[in-house]
Amino acid sequence: MASVLIVDDAAFMRTSLKLMLEKNGFTVVGEADNGAAAIQKYMELNPNIVTMDITMPVLDGIEATKKIKEVDPQAKVVIVSAMGQESYVRDAVVAGAKNFIVKPFKEEHVLKVLNSL
Repeated sequence: MASVLIVDDAAFMRTSLKLMLEKNGFTVVGEADNGAAAIQKYMELNPNIVTMDITMPVLDGIEATKKIKEVDPQAKVVIVSAMGQESYVRDAVVAGAKNFIVKPFKEEHVLKVLNSL
């Protein structure tokens, strides 16, 4: 099954995603609480999929996505962010994100998006 790096500045969000993914056969290989840490962990862990929040300290998810795609053009990054951030969705797709999941998310939707990668 796919290995996943979860990137979100909210610990409860990382935990809830991790529990959902592990319950459904994904392997969560790491977590990061900001974009800079996400880039570092991506290079260390080489996950199949990254779930990326947009608004985070240090480096936002869009910049982190761009940097990860520079390091690995094949990277599969899925943005997971709150409603009302539609303007960022376009930026994220331009940056190379493969898909977008809106918080609060439903388990079926998250699994459908990740499995489609």
